[in-house]
Amino acid sequence: MESIINQNKMFDLSKIKGIIFDYGGTIDSNGKHWAEVLWESYQDQQVPVTRDQFREAYVYGERYLATNVVIQPEDNFHALLQKKVDLQVNYLVDKGFLTEDGKTETYKLAISEQCYTFVKNLIRKEISILTALKERYPMVLVSNFYGNVQSVLEDFGLLEYFDDIIESAVVGVRKPDPAIFGLGVESLGLPGESVVVIGDSYTKDIVPASKNGCQTIWLKGLGWGDDDENATADLIITDFMELKAAFQLD
Repeated sequence: MESIINQNKMFDLSKIKGIIFDYGGTIDSNGKHWAEVLWESYQDQQVPVTRDQFREAYVYGERYLATNVVIQPEDNFHALLQKKVDLQVNYLVDKGFLTEDGKTETYKLAISEQCYTFVKNLIRKEISILTALKERYPMVLVSNFYGNVQSVLEDFGLLEYFDDIIESAVVGVRKPDPAIFGLGVESLGLPGESVVVIGDSYTKDIVPASKNGCQTIWLKGLGWGDDDENATADLIITDFMELKAAFQLD
């Protein structure tokens, strides 16, 4: 896929001394909003609900997880997915959008397995890029997550790539608050202009990163239609593997 470079800005590789990565939606889904990943799985598994009904269940699940201790620190991504999908499907049943029958548990298992396999296969391809970047730069992860991102990273063999992890549930600050990226910059011990932030969300990654003086790479994938039509970044890519060209990796 061809990268899009904004005409008013330009990614300056020569200034970069450190990298901040987003995780969810960036490393684990190649820029595709997780609602879209899950919805595709619902369709593949022929769950008889509409997109609007699914969206309602997805939003409910995310809000519930944000205010209730469901995800445990030791939960890997497979366990996390099972809990997310369980909340969604149970909501669909409670609302009468889905009939509870012998297929309900089958749906839950199939969706969780499909999404977990999707991430596992994706990360397998991305490892070469992460390895090459780690050899050149210190890297920090900044993520809105549930308190278990270290377990998730360890499960996928990613923990070793990051010198520090700034997780919202741990530090008590969530994107789009620029302060969470400030913590990432501070951890790197570099001035903001020497750091590039790589993320999939314009509002949650690119805007707050820019407020910290960082350069930005926007992995612009299939979102949920909530980005500003004039949204931009120093560099816009449409595939994680384009980072090879962006950083001139061998």
